[in-house]
Amino acid sequence: MIRLFICPKCGWIRTVSRKSMVECFKCTDVQMIPSKLDYTRFVQMSVQERQDYAESWLYIHRDSREMK
Repeated sequence: MIRLFICPKCGWIRTVSRKSMVECFKCTDVQMIPSKLDYTRFVQMSVQERQDYAESWLYIHRDSREMK
């Protein structure tokens, strides 16, 4: 099963098949978070839709991190 992970710092999305602990290659030592986005939907999205998803995800989760 292919899963998607997203970096909480930069929004980069990574696909993995076996790992459950994933680090962002762009941010170095940042633990990525599993995304609720389905892989099938992800591959059907355009590049712009993927960027919009990442930006929206960061916006939503940025608010929750700042409140803590």
